[in-house]
Amino acid sequence: MIFRIRAVLFVGLFYLMTLMWVLASLFAYMFGQQALQAVVRSWARTNHRLTRFVVGIDSRAIGPIPTGPCLLAVKHEAAYETIEIVRLTGTPVMVMKRELVDIPLFGKVTQLYGVIPVERSAGAKALRMMLAGGKRAIAEGRPIAIFPEGTRVEPNSTPPLRPGFAGLYRAVGLPVVPVAVDSGRVFGKVMPKRSGTITFQFGEMIPAGLGREEIETRVHAAMNALVSAAEAGA
Repeated sequence: MIFRIRAVLFVGLFYLMTLMWVLASLFAYMFGQQALQAVVRSWARTNHRLTRFVVGIDSRAIGPIPTGPCLLAVKHEAAYETIEIVRLTGTPVMVMKRELVDIPLFGKVTQLYGVIPVERSAGAKALRMMLAGGKRAIAEGRPIAIFPEGTRVEPNSTPPLRPGFAGLYRAVGLPVVPVAVDSGRVFGKVMPKRSGTITFQFGEMIPAGLGREEIETRVHAAMNALVSAAEAGA
């Protein structure tokens, strides 16, 4: 019961904090892109502290965190990693569903910060949008964070990767760093479930230029490394 109260408090504080940072981001953009990115990084750091102190959820990173242009292929079990990956890796360009970009004010900030909006039903059009966004990210020297499963998945599940990932990989010609995450153990779709530590395991960099089957197989295995470890210890 006490944890549930803390979880509700966290959600309320998170949305209040996010509104404040959205307004601050719009103001900061008047001073340039770097000022906006600094505010976004501050938002990510503040969310990390808020999560840790209010509900007792912390995170740890294992493996070398990449710098510079690459594809970050991140396991997606909760909203937590969509913000924490910004704190861990700096200012990645995020591949996100179109609906989030259409949210008033918040969506405007995402566009100014740099995201690649994807309309899942758009097919070839969606891939062209990802390619254009990917080229902009490369020109700016920023990594691209993508969630190849396409949406949040249940803990310990290993669904196949969506075809858009391989298309983006082939189009932008960047190496891939798979990131395994086990956030679903402690963080639900709406709010935290319990205290604990979320692991971000950065895998070995996979080179550009591989065929679709090989890149999907290697990324899928590395993204689900924590699932395999949990099953082995069960």
